[in-house]
Amino acid sequence: MTGLRLAARYARLLLVLGLVGGFALPELAQAMKPALPALVAFLVFVSALRIGLRAALGSLHEARRSVGLVLAFQLAVPLALVALLLPFAPAGGYAAVAAVLAMSAPSISGSPAFTVMLGHDPAPAMRLFILGTALLPLTVIPVFWLVPALGGPGEVIAAALRLTAVIGLAAGAAFALRRLVFPDPGAETVQALDGLAAVTLAVIVVGLMSAVGPVLRTDPAALAGWLALAFAVNFGMQIAARACGAPVAASVIAGNRNIALFLVALPASVTDPVLVFIGCYQVPMYLTPILMQRFYGPPR
Repeated sequence: MTGLRLAARYARLLLVLGLVGGFALPELAQAMKPALPALVAFLVFVSALRIGLRAALGSLHEARRSVGLVLAFQLAVPLALVALLLPFAPAGGYAAVAAVLAMSAPSISGSPAFTVMLGHDPAPAMRLFILGTALLPLTVIPVFWLVPALGGPGEVIAAALRLTAVIGLAAGAAFALRRLVFPDPGAETVQALDGLAAVTLAVIVVGLMSAVGPVLRTDPAALAGWLALAFAVNFGMQIAARACGAPVAASVIAGNRNIALFLVALPASVTDPVLVFIGCYQVPMYLTPILMQRFYGPPR
């Protein structure tokens, strides 16, 4: 428990170390890729255990608001991008595809942990994460229908349904365990769970950056371009959401999306050209608790 509480104290440093490992250890990153689904499920379990069922569900009013935010993020935003970028798709190439893919994805599983690191309530992030994943089979259809280059929505729908089932099982098991073992956890237990989430996030990012290390060595200029796009999409969406009045948890999710979901949902002909972007997207994502701390300010 002491080691996990120490990990919680230095959570931001752990995220940076995970990013460095992803860049510096491409062989390890490749070896870790098969374990990513299990690690993501474990992170969901830890986050749900930390938050608890009552806080995760919230009130009916909060649920309605969460559905509205999910539809705005996963449907309205990517459709607006399609309208803006489609005329320039031949010139924009894979950059346009990458941006639309990112904004079509639901929240990352680490959004509650990131919200904790920023000093805010993680329960709204958990609600948006669960609802966003559950609604993905519906929100993705019009986007993929308008952009044939993304492939058919059937594979995405099937993958989203599998992911929803995994999330439901992991979160359900965590909620049941919390009710049975520690319905009202103390501060030390909560801090230990925060540390466990930070360690898991640091491990996950190594596997997600498997495509970045080789490009850093062979074509650093191209990597710099993909990194610039990743920062523009991620931080740009966070800033825009906050400017529109979204709460902190929703603003974090506006930019931090589970684009890696499409690696198991779409054919390689679609995902291979944007693998580097998916890896680069982890950089602003994992730096959010550090670089956006002042932007979001202290807890309210």
